[in-house]
Amino acid sequence: MTTSSDGSTPPPGQPSLRTLPKAELHLHIEGTLEPELAFQLAERNGVVLPFADVDDLRARYDFSDLQSFLDLYYSCMTVLRSAQDFTDLAVAYFARAAADGVQHVEMFFDPQVHAANGVDAATVIAGLRAGFAVAEERWGISGGLIVCIVRDQPVASADALLDEIAPLAHDLIGIGLDSAEVGYPPLLFEDVFARAAGLGLRRVAHAGEEAPADYVWQALRLLEVERVDHGIRSIDDEDLLAHLATHRVPLTVCPLSNLRLRAVADLSMHPLRALVDAGVVVTVNSDDPSYFGGYIAANYEAVAEMGFDHRELAALAENSITASFADAARKAELVAAVREWVAAL
Repeated sequence: MTTSSDGSTPPPGQPSLRTLPKAELHLHIEGTLEPELAFQLAERNGVVLPFADVDDLRARYDFSDLQSFLDLYYSCMTVLRSAQDFTDLAVAYFARAAADGVQHVEMFFDPQVHAANGVDAATVIAGLRAGFAVAEERWGISGGLIVCIVRDQPVASADALLDEIAPLAHDLIGIGLDSAEVGYPPLLFEDVFARAAGLGLRRVAHAGEEAPADYVWQALRLLEVERVDHGIRSIDDEDLLAHLATHRVPLTVCPLSNLRLRAVADLSMHPLRALVDAGVVVTVNSDDPSYFGGYIAANYEAVAEMGFDHRELAALAENSITASFADAARKAELVAAVREWVAAL
């Protein structure tokens, strides 16, 4: 018996993967914008989307690569205009996350893109923090915000963003680097990340998704990141694999995203198993789940279909907690919950 794509129908005698406690560390909140909500917000804000209806929009979710996705992604982001829009978006995501067993979220957002739509960073942050307040009250979800630098915009834009968010740094937990990877290496943002560290922000970066393993080395050596987002091309460099394993640098891997954006041709070709076997700390995440065919439980189910059993999946869930920026007490609480789940197997 196989499980459903959302992890809701477990094999005989096994609990649903939706009940496995977990953290989500690679989640772009704009990538949770479902077509129905996009049209609702478009109507609310008087924005005309270049799609006939919900079905027409959803039919466009056939991507050839990262850039083809980003073109659609940025088009849909134009509907997000007010703090309430961001709160509504976040709460909709948290409801799905809670149903999938997520208990801690470290959420990416892209203020440079919103600025182009006339929305300042303070508005975005206020709306998303209000969403987190709802998540904590309703579902006991902890976490925080990671501001992302859009790497294919000028470095001067990233510097301007840091100037804007500096007074709000206490409302954030970290800084990241995302968007079109190839041709925009981490080295371009060395000074930006050094400034962010001075603001007390934790550092992560997308690297080694479509670009080579050298981008991962740059993120580690120049940006001094504590986690690497994606990082699957690390498999091509044995020295890098050894470094990641020895120094316990986590990777936030997103299997369905890698499949949908054709970073891998088939899940049977995904390097996740090889990364785990090399001793790398791997976590499972959903990236932009509205666009990529599934939220986090569906990604765990995809990993199960790659041959991981429930104990191995629980180990990945525990990695997601220990790799998070939660405090020691919260980590201990969530690790205990994972181990209680395993004990019941």
